[in-house]
Amino acid sequence: MAEIIDARGLSCPQPVLDALAAMNRLGAGTLEVLVDTEASKENVSRAAASKGWTAEVQAGAAGEFRLILNK
Repeated sequence: MAEIIDARGLSCPQPVLDALAAMNRLGAGTLEVLVDTEASKENVSRAAASKGWTAEVQAGAAGEFRLILNK
């Protein structure tokens, strides 16, 4: 089961910092990050790619996004 980080309502850079901390802790696997801004979606995706993780983005209701990160 994937770890889930709910970063909705948090301003950047906090969603990125939370995601990076989880990626470092996990090392590999699946991580889901929930965000509610376009900037957070882009920034978390970019940070994941810089660490060698892939990011699949799923758009949700009311401008929310589920980022599924895998390594």
